[in-house]
Amino acid sequence: MNEPQLTIEKYVLGPFQTNAYILTNPETGQSIVIDPGMEPAALLRALKGKNIVAILLTHAHLDHIGGLNQVRALTGAPVYIHPLEQSWLTDPDLNGSTRWNLSEPIVCEPAEHELADGQTLELAGLTIRVLHTPGHSPGSCSFVVGQHCFGGDVLFAQSIGRTDLPGGNFETLMISIQDKLFELDDDTIVYPGHGPKTTIEAEKLYNPFVTGLLR
Repeated sequence: MNEPQLTIEKYVLGPFQTNAYILTNPETGQSIVIDPGMEPAALLRALKGKNIVAILLTHAHLDHIGGLNQVRALTGAPVYIHPLEQSWLTDPDLNGSTRWNLSEPIVCEPAEHELADGQTLELAGLTIRVLHTPGHSPGSCSFVVGQHCFGGDVLFAQSIGRTDLPGGNFETLMISIQDKLFELDDDTIVYPGHGPKTTIEAEKLYNPFVTGLLR
């Protein structure tokens, strides 16, 4: 498989230590933001001077959209989200921000584009495959770019996303991991919403939550 030219920057943001990513194609000079989290000052500094063509959201929990308004205002880039969580952007009860002692709840404008499972996006000269991977939340999506997978809070290094929040479901999460993520090449690098990157092979071998999951 031919690897697209790609540079990846990670910024760990806010009280939840959420990973925000900037993907840049050096050939086109265009970039994509994935999950602009809370307290985004470091991310905003990195975005200055970049040509941002899209903002992709793996899901709409408060810690993954806390900086969306600021990134949108700075870049003017359109937002992409799964339709099951479109309303979460505008409703702080759904995105969870009313459950935390924030100075004000998080309310964003609706996304310009809605995602579908198996969809292919052509952005910044990159081909991005969309996988609907619910379980942590109903509209969770993973974005596959070559051998890179940006999976939000579905699969972590030797852990998995929590399923005790509204809309979460453990069995659904296991199906997403087995039928979607574990079907990717073993050398696929997983860039999660929290913590360090990992690989599909490493999680098949060492993740205690998925022991016995492989058929």
